Amino acid sequence: MFLSLYTLLWILLTPVLTVVMLRRGHNSSTQELRRLPERFGFGPAVQHTGGYLFHCVSVGEVVAAAPLIKQLKTLRPDSTITVTTTTSTGSERLLALFGNTVQHCYLPFDMPFTMNKLLKRLKPERLVIVEVELWPNMIDLCWSREIPVTVINARMTNRSASRYQKLRWLAIPMLKKLSKVCAQGQRDYENYLKLGVAEDKIILTNNIKFDLPDVDVATLRHQVTRTYATDAHKVIVAGSTHAPEEELLLETYQQLKHEYPQLLLVLVPRHPQRFEQVFQLCQHQNMKVVRSSTSAQCQTDTDILLADQMGILRQLYAMADIVFVGGSLSDRGGHNALEPAQLGIPIIMGPSQYNNPQICSTLEAGGALCTVRDETDLVNQCRNWLKEPEAAKRKGLSGQHTIAENAGALQATLKILITS
Repeated sequence: MFLSLYTLLWILLTPVLTVVMLRRGHNSSTQELRRLPERFGFGPAVQHTGGYLFHCVSVGEVVAAAPLIKQLKTLRPDSTITVTTTTSTGSERLLALFGNTVQHCYLPFDMPFTMNKLLKRLKPERLVIVEVELWPNMIDLCWSREIPVTVINARMTNRSASRYQKLRWLAIPMLKKLSKVCAQGQRDYENYLKLGVAEDKIILTNNIKFDLPDVDVATLRHQVTRTYATDAHKVIVAGSTHAPEEELLLETYQQLKHEYPQLLLVLVPRHPQRFEQVFQLCQHQNMKVVRSSTSAQCQTDTDILLADQMGILRQLYAMADIVFVGGSLSDRGGHNALEPAQLGIPIIMGPSQYNNPQICSTLEAGGALCTVRDETDLVNQCRNWLKEPEAAKRKGLSGQHTIAENAGALQATLKILITS
């Protein structure tokens, strides 16, 4: 009964959600319209069925799952791997990482007839959900078809757990149909337990994001500083920012510019639909802006490098002297701080870190991350590290050590997917 009410709500909301997706699509609306049937379970005939069906919401989940998928492809070369996303940016990142070596489609709206079409087309042997996006009808249909559902790098924030408790009539039956939950941290493990998932179904594997692919930091830094001509600058990179963080960062930049004339601020908005908005914000404050999409290089008087392309954040982090990780001074839970930590860059975040509390607390305990409360703290911390570059460098190196000490979740998760 409750699942039927939930489905009815989906049916009522589907026209609105369809319009929203067409408007928000990073691709042209024509291309989004062309792929609209996938939102209802339709799509081109697949070349291969069976194997693993991974669901990754967007870019972050695709990146987190990528090393695992690569190892599965090596260990199980004959197994089909299909990946669904819900965003066009996630789709683009998947294509960039894997080309046509994995199958891809959008995840349909969570209604029985749409999900049923998807499962009939793909006939997966196992559903693997990356991190957080649990859909009741999808899980129920897999359960009824005896397709095991495993949640990897499972995240369950206190806020999400509270919401599930309020919707326990829908959430608890769904959670009991999960086959395995690979929790990314102690908080997540305990919240799944409190929500009624059996203890023998939950494994504390820790966070696979600590298992980063090797990178030649010196070579990457040399390449990116040459590409953007930033070798004469002191560089603060603000990654995955949300409103109003860009305004705070611009104010911070203006305060510090008087003391450090060679300072350059690199802004990387989280969502592509905000690129133009952030550009106009910079223009309104009379900043000299270079947009990455123009392939122009920074000049000595450039104030802002605006990254208005997807998929370049990691290389931009490599040229930073200081990194601010966004979604943390706005209440978005904070984004992934591991990429700058791996590159040996000291990190600043605001207090909103509920998306990755284990990562943030581990990096902070290791000395790589500093939490600031507001703009004043942000200015002071940036000033301290600009004034003491050797101290900042030591903070960055501690991040690399912390990552090395916490690796291993990838192999633990891989073992579960292969043996259980």
